Amino acid sequence: MELNLRPKNECAFDAVSLGEIMLRLDPGEGRIRTARSFRVWEGGGEYNVVRGLRKCFGMKTAVITAFADNEVGKLLEDFICQGGVDTSLIKWVKTDGIGRICRNGLNFTERGFGIRGAVGCSDRANTAISKMRPEDFDFDYIFGTLGVRWLHTGGIYAALSEQSCETVVAAIKTAKKYRTVVSYDLNYRPSMWSAIGGLEKAQEVNKEIAKYVDVMIGNEEDFTACLGFEIEGNDANLKELNLEGYKKMIGEAAKTYPNFKVVATTLRTVRTATVNDWSAICWADGEIYKAKDYKGLEIMDRVGGGDSFASGLIYGLMSGFDPETAVNYGAAHGALAMTTPGDTSMASKKEVEAIVGGAGARVQR
Repeated sequence: MELNLRPKNECAFDAVSLGEIMLRLDPGEGRIRTARSFRVWEGGGEYNVVRGLRKCFGMKTAVITAFADNEVGKLLEDFICQGGVDTSLIKWVKTDGIGRICRNGLNFTERGFGIRGAVGCSDRANTAISKMRPEDFDFDYIFGTLGVRWLHTGGIYAALSEQSCETVVAAIKTAKKYRTVVSYDLNYRPSMWSAIGGLEKAQEVNKEIAKYVDVMIGNEEDFTACLGFEIEGNDANLKELNLEGYKKMIGEAAKTYPNFKVVATTLRTVRTATVNDWSAICWADGEIYKAKDYKGLEIMDRVGGGDSFASGLIYGLMSGFDPETAVNYGAAHGALAMTTPGDTSMASKKEVEAIVGGAGARVQR
């Protein structure tokens, strides 16, 4: 497996993400419908990955996004600064005060507990980033003049609007022109694609994007809905995962898109909202590598677990680890991220390394 990363001394950033960042309103242990107060976080599928790379793994990262220029946008910027992610590539868009021109997205999220599953309720129409077109960002400056070793983006951003579809393709093509490695998380959300063409549009856009991706990430539903690959004989009602089916599926994806250097997917069996079985596999160099199993993993907040898997995997690949080690870093980081509230990881590199090395949960003094 050869990713041919650009040298660090040629690039201003180790990694950047392209996508939407929303304000997450969290009712804690309660429910959205009865809440009287919310704890506030920032989060977004693409952003969460580079925040993990910065905060947990110490890499230099930035975000390409856009905010309505108001107090909520400034709050989001402050959260991003607290996470150590560079904000210089954010585009600030004038708004009219009530959101007719553009606005900042909100995401209300319940964590779930036991038999009550997690619930998300997004309020994100007409956000600033969804209105951006390719010409609104100088991708030649970002990937050429500044230099970026790795770009991460995904299907949540691509599904926001017709303009987002165009912008993500333009960004990826420009990144490839300057030898930036590209990762993409399919992250299929049927409710988001429904307004711009549904499943047919999702496949059209994602199959075009896939031609330029080096590291493709997604779960079973993502690969099936976005790229048309299915697990033969898989039954969604089964309590156990069809591991051999997963291996065959991602192997087929790698054959169809020879530009893929790595294909990875998380493996999750939901016992209850607060107890999951968790693992991951990746394909590289014609071989399948599986992470250790986290049976009966206790979940505090599952949102962002897949994004933290992606950042751990990317850190491992950028560090030159073998694929098996890299996928284990991803699975460990994702597992740790789900033990704390919020979309983003609160884990440290030391903690990830300890879990990869087999450490338990004994108290540390």
